[in-house]
Amino acid sequence: MKKSIKYIFSLIIRILILPFFLSYKIKSQFIGEDRAFAFLSQEFSHIPGLLGEYARKEIYRLTLKECSADCTVGFGTIFSHSDCSIREGVYIGANCMIGKVDIGRNVLIGSNVDILSGKHQHSTDAIDLPIRYQMGEFRKLKISDDTWIGNHSVIMDDIGKGCIIGAGSVVTQPIDDYLVVAGNPAKIIRKRV
Repeated sequence: MKKSIKYIFSLIIRILILPFFLSYKIKSQFIGEDRAFAFLSQEFSHIPGLLGEYARKEIYRLTLKECSADCTVGFGTIFSHSDCSIREGVYIGANCMIGKVDIGRNVLIGSNVDILSGKHQHSTDAIDLPIRYQMGEFRKLKISDDTWIGNHSVIMDDIGKGCIIGAGSVVTQPIDDYLVVAGNPAKIIRKRV
């Protein structure tokens, strides 16, 4: 019964957000997909409560590369690119900034987590050109299944399966499977198995 009610509620929300989705598609033609998507993500990030959770899930199911029907995306969380995948059982807390990423099954992401599109988004090589005009490299990160990322962490590289990333950690290097890491930069605390 509970599953049926959730399904019906999701369907109603999807119908209600269709005008926003169509507006996004039209804006994409004029200002580009990335800009239109960023605007849409910002709009939907500020819808409060249960209605907001369902609205975000449904708009991301229509716009992201992949988005599971049973994920949760918290209040204030913004995606900067539509080239993201969110698998089953994912929980993303409030006020996160999410770049290009493939998020595996049953991943828990605390609040105020920044997941960057790699660690070379800005180039600084040319000293005769302001940094803001130098082109960087945007890379799609991978966060593997059953990983837990603590509040206020910054993720700049891939994370293996079954990892725990301590609150406030800065991940600058790939993290192997089943590791507990913490700190800035994140260092191995122990192996889970």
